[in-house]
Amino acid sequence: MIKKKPPRRQEEGVFRVKTPRGREVIGILQQRLGGSRMRVICMDGKTRICRIPGRLKRRLWVREGDVLLVEPWEFGGDEKGDVIYKYRRNQVEWLKKKGLIKELEEEF
Repeated sequence: MIKKKPPRRQEEGVFRVKTPRGREVIGILQQRLGGSRMRVICMDGKTRICRIPGRLKRRLWVREGDVLLVEPWEFGGDEKGDVIYKYRRNQVEWLKKKGLIKELEEEF
């Protein structure tokens, strides 16, 4: 006898939003460049060529206009970075309400 998994439920209640820490920056994906590379407009006013690291390559699917958490590289940090996290729609609304991505909306 095969046991079925219970259906997943989308919880509308309490959720924890990952906020930028240390050198991390919030950005909006402007253009996909191919080969897990993309152009991201970051909140600090810089445009970076970002990549999806190998550990996230199969799990993280992104489209133009998605809000991302980017970690700039130590060397060449003004031009390049890694995508760490993709925010969902309800998380983006929470970030807007807290005023963390107000500047980005005006630029994009």
